[in-house]
Amino acid sequence: MKKVVTLGEIMLRLSAPNYQKIVQTQSFDAVYGGGEANVAISLAKFGLDSSFVTKVPDHAIGTSAIQQLNRFGVKTDHVIRGGERLGIYFFEKGFSIRASKVYYDRKHSSFAMSKREEYDFDAIFADADWFHISGITPALSEELFYLTKKALAAAKEKGLTTSCDLNYRSALWSFEDARKKMTELIKDVDVCIGIEPLQLLDSNGQDIKEQLPETPDLDDYKKIMFEMQRQFGTKYIAMTKRTHLSVNRNRLQAFLFDGHELYQSSDVEVDIIDRVGTGDAFSAGMIYSLINQYQPQEAVEFALGCFALKHTIEGDANLVPISDVEKFMQRSFAIDR
Repeated sequence: MKKVVTLGEIMLRLSAPNYQKIVQTQSFDAVYGGGEANVAISLAKFGLDSSFVTKVPDHAIGTSAIQQLNRFGVKTDHVIRGGERLGIYFFEKGFSIRASKVYYDRKHSSFAMSKREEYDFDAIFADADWFHISGITPALSEELFYLTKKALAAAKEKGLTTSCDLNYRSALWSFEDARKKMTELIKDVDVCIGIEPLQLLDSNGQDIKEQLPETPDLDDYKKIMFEMQRQFGTKYIAMTKRTHLSVNRNRLQAFLFDGHELYQSSDVEVDIIDRVGTGDAFSAGMIYSLINQYQPQEAVEFALGCFALKHTIEGDANLVPISDVEKFMQRSFAIDR
């Protein structure tokens, strides 16, 4: 069984129920979530050996977060205990023409205050096949940028396949800082998910992505991906495309570049129960399909299925089994009996 390691922060998510605004709600629904933790849960649901690495406080809330991971089959042997608090984010779900909102309360969390020397990557990567990270972790602090850099370098040295969901968050750092640091990290990434905020300079020193037309076509994306491969040596590049029909209904599509061809999925329209974690579901679908050597077209369709189905799941993590993804790929919506 293939082993995948993910590294990042798990947080307590507090959501205003029934589409209420935070200023009006009298209660919150509580679940745990976070980009890399969501990926770990999805992969465990798919039957992989899934290990999540983080730091949580050594009290009941930290224990509860670990138990939530274990509940879905994620291994937490290398979770560090210590620090004072678990990060929190508040979620206000939008409706119709009112957009959703996220408010972070994660400064000085146990993970955000952790140090490079606390993580033993010889032990963490023992018997592992794949390492996944996102652009959220290096955004949290200078120390965590260097932790991410150290982790990626260690994974590559040990022969693991590495993946990164670039996942730019303007609430965490500036675009300029993200561009500089993610461009530095990407050299150790085999599978890149997304194209922002990487800097791709042409022969005139101009960023190629900034030259994209307002409505890029496949040839435009292919040019970008060829350049990413040339400049960074990226083996695979995957991305999603989202068209907003309303806050609660989107049209989705996915793309995968294997260094030669750009593969395009079918598209699908979805009604949205919960959009949070959909990119993480896509990452997990891409990791699962590539680690199992799916053909590129099948891989991009499988990842699209994971991406689309998460929109129908309440909470942060995608809890669908492989059989549900396969049914979606066949566009079979019959009741299981």
